[in-house]
Amino acid sequence: MPILEIKDCSMHFGGLKAVDRLDMFLEKGELVGLIGPNGAGKTTVFNMITGVYNPTLGEIIFQNKKLNGKKPYQITAYGIGRTFQNIRLFSNLTVLDNVRSACHLHSKEGMWSSVTRSKRFFEEEAGLTARSMKLLGIFGLDAVRDEKAMNLPYGQQRRLEMARALATEPKLMLLDEPTAGMNPQETQNVMTLICKLRIDFDLTILLIEHDMRVVMGCCERIVVLDYGIKIAEGPPEKIKKDPKVIEAYLGEEMK
Repeated sequence: MPILEIKDCSMHFGGLKAVDRLDMFLEKGELVGLIGPNGAGKTTVFNMITGVYNPTLGEIIFQNKKLNGKKPYQITAYGIGRTFQNIRLFSNLTVLDNVRSACHLHSKEGMWSSVTRSKRFFEEEAGLTARSMKLLGIFGLDAVRDEKAMNLPYGQQRRLEMARALATEPKLMLLDEPTAGMNPQETQNVMTLICKLRIDFDLTILLIEHDMRVVMGCCERIVVLDYGIKIAEGPPEKIKKDPKVIEAYLGEEMK
């Protein structure tokens, strides 16, 4: 069984069909690219998966759980983490607290333990802090743990958002343009890291990315949207030569 199934899903906003009758699946452990021109519906797909939007039609199944109608926090607890096209960090919190906030999703101590400051509360907090620091180390952010998120350079903010998503202990990671705005060296470093995280954390990854060198270089399979409709699906070499895909990208052959 696929880890994620999107079955005949549509998302309508009035008369606009942002996504139209999409069928899509992800096998466990895959790294799949979701591409298409601006306005193709890619981020809308992410928003349907994560409960920001409830699909107008169709259903979404994650590990045999139907996601339709579920709240974003419920879907995150099921094991789906995500980043955003426009970075959404807690700007006034420190780098460490941004990650710790996500670790609390799986906290076992309740409100009473927090109020009374029990021994178990402090033990759990120490464990969450240690786990957060380990994640920051993986992303090269441990040295700026006490810096406010708003003060980080753009590339570090992108990495912090990925660290926070990983702190929710996902089985499926949705990465929305993780290398946007980065220079070639930063882009290469992030993609190398993503491929490593996939193995080290046993992740399935769905990736939106406009840099075709990134997509063609790391994705095993690619799904292409245009005006909300899936126009192609397959391995990179097939997608690169598909006439519909070339036409969707303004007639320019992808390189």
